[in-house]
Amino acid sequence: MSGTYFIKEHAGQGPAAPTLVLLHGTGGDENQFFNLGRQLLPRARLVAVRGDVSEGGALRYFRRTGEGVYDMDDLAVRTEKMAGFLRGLDAGGPLIGLGYSNGANILASVMMAHPELVDAGVLMHPLIPWEPEPVGGLTGRRVLITAGRRDPICPAGRTQALADWFVEQGAQAEIAWHEGGHEIVQAELAAIANFLGDYNHG
Repeated sequence: MSGTYFIKEHAGQGPAAPTLVLLHGTGGDENQFFNLGRQLLPRARLVAVRGDVSEGGALRYFRRTGEGVYDMDDLAVRTEKMAGFLRGLDAGGPLIGLGYSNGANILASVMMAHPELVDAGVLMHPLIPWEPEPVGGLTGRRVLITAGRRDPICPAGRTQALADWFVEQGAQAEIAWHEGGHEIVQAELAAIANFLGDYNHG
């Protein structure tokens, strides 16, 4: 499958600027986090990717058969497509991914399949409903997971298990919890800004 998508892009400041890839949630598009990306990393190259799977008109990055029930064969194919796309960006500086919900899930899947690709990942309300196999290559990679303790879509236990898995693979992983559900709250955005702060310099 060709690694091409419809994207919205903003040039970075210099060849070594970080590249921030923005991945929307189900029903979003390339505009969902574009302005947020500019606020979080003003000097970064921004690449916002439109999902190429339609679920009743709602854009996604891979198919599912129900809430939390993924088409694993399709996920495998589309993980490879996304990995090829990220590789083709030829990032001169750090490659950072930020995804929400379905966008977080495809980003996590890429990091599992190709741990060498992404330097840092922000996974907002991810749901990985399977037990990932151990992988090499995540040592020193940075991962921030943000989540709601009462999220009806992404159970807290699954979120914790994903963070634990990243730690077990050698990644520097942490969770920023809030007391709500699947919505994005201000404290979550503050945690992301803090996590990305180091990339605003240099």
